[in-house]
Amino acid sequence: QCNLEGKWKNELGSIMTLSPLDKNGFFTGTYHTTVTANSNLVTKESPLMGNLNVFTADTQQRVFGFLVNWTFSNSVTSFVGQCFVQKDGTERLQTTWLLRGSAATEEDNWSQTRRVHCVFILGQAAHCNAQ
Repeated sequence: QCNLEGKWKNELGSIMTLSPLDKNGFFTGTYHTTVTANSNLVTKESPLMGNLNVFTADTQQRVFGFLVNWTFSNSVTSFVGQCFVQKDGTERLQTTWLLRGSAATEEDNWSQTRRVHCVFILGQAAHCNAQ
């Protein structure tokens, strides 16, 4: 059953650690990314908070969302996704995320949002694709 708690990894080496859910499905955690648009940045662990939809009868494949507030840059990333339980019991998180960076001017606003699809597996590496 998908409850999100634990250490999740993707193929790029990013690791997110999620706390146990509260009774309403809220959780907190940390995210450490290994990938940035600016190779000069030193990445640090960043806080996240989110919610898993616990108000549905389907406990195997729930939807969720969370926000990461990056501690090393003026940007935030919003993730939405769904947890899928595989036949062998492995939980996989299929996510799509939007990263919003700071634009120097309003005219540059259009270039500051990136969208990526990413898979996380509890305790092992999965994959990400830019879209």
